[in-house]
Amino acid sequence: MSKIYMDHGATTKPDPEVVRAMLPYYEEYFGNASSLHSIGQEAAVALNRSRQQVADLVGAQPEEIIFTSGGTESDNLALKGIASLKKNSGKHIITSVIEHPAVLNTCKYLQDNGFKITYVPVDDQGLVNPVDVEDAITEDTILISIMHANNEIGTIQPIEEIGTLAHERGVLMHTDAVQSVGKIPVNVDDLSVDMLSISAHKIHGPKGVGALYVRKGTRLESLVQGGGHEMGKRAGTENIPGIVGLAKAAELAAQRLDDDASKMCSLRDSAIKKALESIPESYLNGHPTRRLPNNVHLRFSYVEGESLLMMLDMKGVAVSTGSACSSKSLEPSHVLAALGIPPEQIHGSLRITLGRENTMDEVDYVVESLVEIVEKLRAMSPITPKH
Repeated sequence: MSKIYMDHGATTKPDPEVVRAMLPYYEEYFGNASSLHSIGQEAAVALNRSRQQVADLVGAQPEEIIFTSGGTESDNLALKGIASLKKNSGKHIITSVIEHPAVLNTCKYLQDNGFKITYVPVDDQGLVNPVDVEDAITEDTILISIMHANNEIGTIQPIEEIGTLAHERGVLMHTDAVQSVGKIPVNVDDLSVDMLSISAHKIHGPKGVGALYVRKGTRLESLVQGGGHEMGKRAGTENIPGIVGLAKAAELAAQRLDDDASKMCSLRDSAIKKALESIPESYLNGHPTRRLPNNVHLRFSYVEGESLLMMLDMKGVAVSTGSACSSKSLEPSHVLAALGIPPEQIHGSLRITLGRENTMDEVDYVVESLVEIVEKLRAMSPITPKH
């Protein structure tokens, strides 16, 4: 049976061009970029070139890109790095209730260490109201961190407005753009952000590498002490093959952005329309239009998402019930709970995240499979109303 992969929000298959770009840096150009000899300098050249390629994807300067191990480390570096540096001038951070665990758990850590965290709410489509953010700002506020697009429901936040008001009030602005970079246009100046998190494996790059954009002039403390790598903001010998892979993935994402987005929007809208029309008591989670091109997040009354996932897997379809980082938790999704969805409805949710290799035939197969599975599960469920 051929497999249909529609869990690109969790991870993506490395592009063949990315793999080819990385291989020489394992086999031939294996040097340490800090070494002064020619083999080391070959690695340094690749490092500098990669910094430029990643910067180009988000409209930044190469010296503003700090390479990390991925989105989680980038989020940690942004929040803890600013908190540590500015703790004597302010201890208040603003975030949203639907952030990725990399931000929420970092905020919890900071809260446990004397910082005050304000969690602004979202509406029933997952949107943050910039007015709520502005109202939360105090003289003690040092940082606002609101994700660009939600990893579960795909809702795109008004970061431009939030970033602008943050700067008007003299507050730094960070956004976790792990899900949006490479899928929609992302420009750090247009968004008015001081820091922005990126992960390679969400854009057909390798796992274990990412980046944090840090606007020139923005100071933060390093989480890791050691040598002076990454402009003193992230000590440790750079993962040159991984960084080259991220850079190649960034280059390809920039080249393919318009075509990929157009194709995935078409697949997304078709999947949503067909599922909602074909399955009674099915609903879309998140904003109907202000959402990522590849995100389809549905819920179904009287069924359980884990059962849907497993039965789809038996039909060769890979999807998820929510964020991959939270998939082993039995707790209801904090994102869907923040939208005001009842717990029994939350557990009937399914996240389908499309990629550039998916086709309309695959979408049709998945929807047809969903129709069959939902009907079967409802027939077995004791809570399904009997007509």
